[in-house]
Amino acid sequence: MERAESGQKLYTRMRLWEFPDQYVIEPTDGSCGSSLAVNKADGSMSLIDEVPECSSIRVPKIRIIFGVIGMLKLVAGSYLIVITDRECVGSYLGHPIYKATSLKIFPCDQSVKNSNAEQKTLETEFSGLLNVAERTSGLYFSYDSNLTLSAQRLHDLGDESKLLPLWRQAEPRFLWNNYILEALIDNKLDPYLLPVVQGSFQNFQAAIGKEIVDVTLIARRCTRRNGTRMWRRGADSDGYVANFVETEQIVQMNGFTSSFVQVRGSIPFIWEQVVDLTYKPKFEIVRPEEAPRVAERHFLDLRKKYGSILAVNLVNKHGGEGRLSEKFANAMHRVIGDDVRYLHFDFHKICGHVHFEHLSILYDQIVDFLEKNGYLLLNEKGEKMKEQTGVVRTNCIDCLDRTNVTQSMIGRRMLEIQLRRIGVFGAEETISSHPNFDESYKILWANHGDEISIQYSGTPALKGDFVRFGQRSIQGILNDGWNSLARYYLNNFSDGTKQDSIDLLQGHYIVSVSRETTPPSQTGGLESVAYFPVALALVLIGFYLALMSLRQVRYDLRHLLFSVMWASLSVALGAFVKANGRIFCKRPRLNKPRS
Repeated sequence: MERAESGQKLYTRMRLWEFPDQYVIEPTDGSCGSSLAVNKADGSMSLIDEVPECSSIRVPKIRIIFGVIGMLKLVAGSYLIVITDRECVGSYLGHPIYKATSLKIFPCDQSVKNSNAEQKTLETEFSGLLNVAERTSGLYFSYDSNLTLSAQRLHDLGDESKLLPLWRQAEPRFLWNNYILEALIDNKLDPYLLPVVQGSFQNFQAAIGKEIVDVTLIARRCTRRNGTRMWRRGADSDGYVANFVETEQIVQMNGFTSSFVQVRGSIPFIWEQVVDLTYKPKFEIVRPEEAPRVAERHFLDLRKKYGSILAVNLVNKHGGEGRLSEKFANAMHRVIGDDVRYLHFDFHKICGHVHFEHLSILYDQIVDFLEKNGYLLLNEKGEKMKEQTGVVRTNCIDCLDRTNVTQSMIGRRMLEIQLRRIGVFGAEETISSHPNFDESYKILWANHGDEISIQYSGTPALKGDFVRFGQRSIQGILNDGWNSLARYYLNNFSDGTKQDSIDLLQGHYIVSVSRETTPPSQTGGLESVAYFPVALALVLIGFYLALMSLRQVRYDLRHLLFSVMWASLSVALGAFVKANGRIFCKRPRLNKPRS
């Protein structure tokens, strides 16, 4: 395929000099470009021809960096965000792809000392959220190719567009650092403007007979409603949904390139689950009268970008999920047409927890759509022989576990069709008939699902053993139990802070000293992660003492009274914790959207 190369080359390796008054970023990849100076007092930037001289007074710290991904302005200071380590994870259409394995944030906040007490307090609180930002996972980038666009959209770019800097070619929805690049864009620092995508990049090569087949799986996470599992559900009023991910499967062989795109995203109307220490908080539909309008906006946007849409809804038909499913189906009445279809498939009822082979029932219901809308196919000359004209949009509640199993099944069937079209497979040949290829393909999708899940829920995907090995196992079920408990803890006591960090980095919350923002340390005594473990410990101690007293009753009846007393106190404390669950949870506090 024709490479999508930018006319403006990015610096691939730099040296960061940390002087007392400024940072200087010097290209060291053989480029002859100017160095970038960043003022430590206010974050202002300028290009300089030479690195300042060092002296006994100006002894700089020096480190190697691999990219500048943005600058974030807070109340009084600014913060430079760079990539300090990377890992090459494969290639995309002929260009190396890297994963950012370490981020570092450098403060430009010397001016804070001249701020008032309120500004200093807010600066400290907000800058503390950047420690969470340094641990952001699943960030990928390329110095040469536009990762934000699918192979089909890259192919359709005009020649003039391909000569633009990568950040100008990028799809804003999938540009993770879109907001924090603004300061660099304003300063016209194109060689330093590195586009970054959050998602997943998996790749393998395997032999099928005498042919070497290269398979790549890319996930692109949308930034419009980015966030964590319990704190970003459903859609906003503009129709942007939580956990929206575009997944592209690319196969290359003998000069042919074929691509197939799927998408996932939360149920597209306004709903939420407010964490309150219960294992599964109830679903709350917000402004139900707006559901049809929000769904209509969502699918209008999808049609503009992808063409025809088949919405596959995997949630339960009954219970709390059933209420959401019914509202979704009703909202779709205004949307369904020649280019939008809706299909409900009760995954848990039909497949249970182990019979995922029953997904063939779903495939039989959607195969006509897949055959009609096809996939991208380019020949050895890069000429388009076939194009994809529609996508399957899959959702469950989290759009993680059931969705990943379903998408992997669809991807497998489509890959078999693509390999038959290229001439690698015979008419009846399948991936399963090539054990080594089959194993690599399963691992590809399992790792893909785990990475998407970690970004949204904090844990690997559930049901991953089926995707990875083709069947459920006792160990896989045990792992699901452990990951479910981990999700419970993270949702209640960690993700609120993580959500605040995401909202800062994505520009969904703009810091201003005039806004009504209360630092976390002042928001009511019980709203702290520390209180729940203490309460739980007291409950367990109470029950332990009740049990010990009960064992002594045969020697002294007074211990019966003590046993009842300890048990009653434990039950009362447990009831208090449950009744006040929302107080104990660690909630986001940056709940005001960007204006």
